[in-house]
Amino acid sequence: MAETPTCTCGQNEKKRIIFPCAGQANTGQITNLAAVQLTEEGFGSIACASLLAIGSEGLVASAKNVDEVVILDGCPMVCAKKIAESQGVPVGQHLIVTELGITKGPSKSYTDDDIEKVVSACWEGVGMKQDPEKMSVKKPGPDSGCGCGCDGPC
Repeated sequence: MAETPTCTCGQNEKKRIIFPCAGQANTGQITNLAAVQLTEEGFGSIACASLLAIGSEGLVASAKNVDEVVILDGCPMVCAKKIAESQGVPVGQHLIVTELGITKGPSKSYTDDDIEKVVSACWEGVGMKQDPEKMSVKKPGPDSGCGCGCDGPC
């Protein structure tokens, strides 16, 4: 994985918390791996949906004070989204892996392409409630700037 350049223009200062459902099916496992990759790429910080479910005061407060909460659910049961809503945490972006064309199954099999599909959807703002064209962030690449969208050299 290429190292992500650090933003120097200040346009990508959005603070995000990413809650993957991390369910037992392949699609749940994909959410966790995608959240780890998104964290490594600087999109946001992964957090534990189970800790949110038990009402950890610190995590609930943090989730209510970030710019965007990103929920990654593996299937239409939307467990992670329900957990966030039960704690009064506003969801800014919600992705359901099965809605991205990935089939849920009892096996733990998945591909790197499955993970990348979820990661790319987050960077593109696919799960945003608002207009994703206005809200998306360019994913950093080896020959690009930091990914903040300014098209500058940062």
